[in-house]
Amino acid sequence: METVTAPLGRREQRKLEIRARIEDAAYRLFRQQGIEETSIEQICVEADVARRTFYGHYANKHALLGGLGISRLYNQSQPMLELLMANHRSTRARLEAMVEYIASNFATFSEIDRQLILIAPSIFAENAEQQREIGNSASASFTRLITAGVEMGDVRTDFSPEILAAMVVGTLNMLTTSWAMNSDYPIFANLDEARAMFEQLICREVA
Repeated sequence: METVTAPLGRREQRKLEIRARIEDAAYRLFRQQGIEETSIEQICVEADVARRTFYGHYANKHALLGGLGISRLYNQSQPMLELLMANHRSTRARLEAMVEYIASNFATFSEIDRQLILIAPSIFAENAEQQREIGNSASASFTRLITAGVEMGDVRTDFSPEILAAMVVGTLNMLTTSWAMNSDYPIFANLDEARAMFEQLICREVA
């Protein structure tokens, strides 16, 4: 039985919209002129919000950086997988499309994204509940994808969907962190190898 998410109220929706506006403005400025060179005042002007509005969402620029890293890099799994489930009929096709989607994101990432990836864990450390929520959401999304494959009959049953989902999430997190720490890291080759591993461990041939 799937959990039904209650629709957000107008106030909560408005808060999310303003938060997204601040993060989008900050990201544009960070890419244009660098993190250190970008002030909170500039972000407020770019986002068209008052300083008090900014501080209603973030305690300081470091908190904004962590929130931006989490939003851009860790909050994408659920919408991505919803799209894969809707647009692809088999688990193998969904896994292949997932890796293509992730690789296309990496192709657009810059040095700013490396910094955001490395900063985000420090924000997680300050908010264990948020860390659990995001981790559980990613695992639940992949578990749903794999469980759907079991029901279709194209996923192996050697391991539980939960363990297979943990393998996928852990591998992708490791690749992302390795890329952030090493500009020479062969992310595209390793994503392709990870795809082959996922398919071999998860998918079964269907006659």
